Amino acid sequence: MGLSGLQIYKLLPRTNCKECGFPTCLAFAMKLAARQVELSACPYVSDESKSQLDAASAPPIRLVSVGPEKRKVEVGNETVLYRHEKTFYHEPGLFYRIKDDLAEDEFAARVAEIADYVVERVGIELSANGVALECASGDAGTFAQRAEAVVEAGLPVILLCDDPAAVDAALKAVGSTKPLIYGASDDTWEAMAGLAKQYEAPLAVSTSDGLDGLAALTAKIKGAGVEDLVLDPGVRAWPQVLKTQTTLRRLALKKNFRDLGYPTIVFPGEAAEDPVDEALMAAQAVAKYAGFIVLDTFDPASLYPLLTLRQNIYTDPQKPIQVSPGLYEIGDPGPDAPLLVTTNFSLTYFSVAGEVEGLGRPAWLMICDSEGMSVLTAWAAGKFDAERIGKSVKEFDVASKLNHRKIVIPGHVSSISGELEEELPDWEILVGPREAIGIPSYLRNWS
Repeated sequence: MGLSGLQIYKLLPRTNCKECGFPTCLAFAMKLAARQVELSACPYVSDESKSQLDAASAPPIRLVSVGPEKRKVEVGNETVLYRHEKTFYHEPGLFYRIKDDLAEDEFAARVAEIADYVVERVGIELSANGVALECASGDAGTFAQRAEAVVEAGLPVILLCDDPAAVDAALKAVGSTKPLIYGASDDTWEAMAGLAKQYEAPLAVSTSDGLDGLAALTAKIKGAGVEDLVLDPGVRAWPQVLKTQTTLRRLALKKNFRDLGYPTIVFPGEAAEDPVDEALMAAQAVAKYAGFIVLDTFDPASLYPLLTLRQNIYTDPQKPIQVSPGLYEIGDPGPDAPLLVTTNFSLTYFSVAGEVEGLGRPAWLMICDSEGMSVLTAWAAGKFDAERIGKSVKEFDVASKLNHRKIVIPGHVSSISGELEEELPDWEILVGPREAIGIPSYLRNWS
């Protein structure tokens, strides 16, 4: 336990073959020490070294992949309890439950609704991940047919069924796309484990016997040769879900308890009183520490904030989302269009650009390199000052694009206007609104 990167490196082949995906064996060793990769990625490690490294190098929470390559959902492999300690790596999958006994047209419409929903935020497309297909019909053929329809729509699928025969039928139709089988219970684990092994599919494990019973059941299933597991502790109420998710995370990270070192699945709709309650419970699950979240009510009004929350939490706090510095055209600006300047924090850029586009008036937007910080943060850190703005004007050859010499700076940094006049002596420095929402009214008065 607890081998350092250098200790692990001494046990590796040290050939720097790069077949593991890393440039050197030392780089791979450092990732192993951080438990961010698995030892199996090295094709040349000796059996002797493997026996020494297996326990020490395995991630505390196993990485589990569900769905076809194009839209696969990877969860697990987390290494910290709190994102400020390092970062969270694999965001939870948001799946929507659909019963297989719906009329064909209604079923197809619901699948299409989920598959087609895409929104863009700070330049990144966000969407739900897939469908949790419930075998409400009790018919293996219907279940298999509907599973195939979900996969044909391009979505990963969770097979919610306690009948091994129906699961087998569905796996024959879609098993190559790595669906998540839900699931293995105390009564069905042997049959479900056999199917998971046969089709190389991940398997969700559930029991009503608490965490001790869950650990005992995962140990049996691992002994049967199935490694890709997902845990359902069986609790549904808000306080119990929060407590259990936190306990599982701590046991995996702090105690290295391998039998519970797997991602989890939660079902907010099964305890919620209404769709709003369900969305709030799902938000809790995004933050604390679900791998898969199965929702019962598809509503864009609640899905969008969940996607936004997930994006925020699973963004590396040490690497803010940012756009490339440069001179951007909003609309089709001519040489008399206004010139605004701001930082390259993505949310700042898209907020400003969105307000300008909404007004319908073309403008130039100069983005300075602030290392991904927002306006006030960058100003306080010395990353957005008169010198940087002046340098950007020259670097991007802004003067050649304009007939005028006016530049609008954010109102929050009005104090740098004097210094900027010294950097750009031929320019008129204008102080714009403090918030992006004030830009349209400001530009209406531009002359």
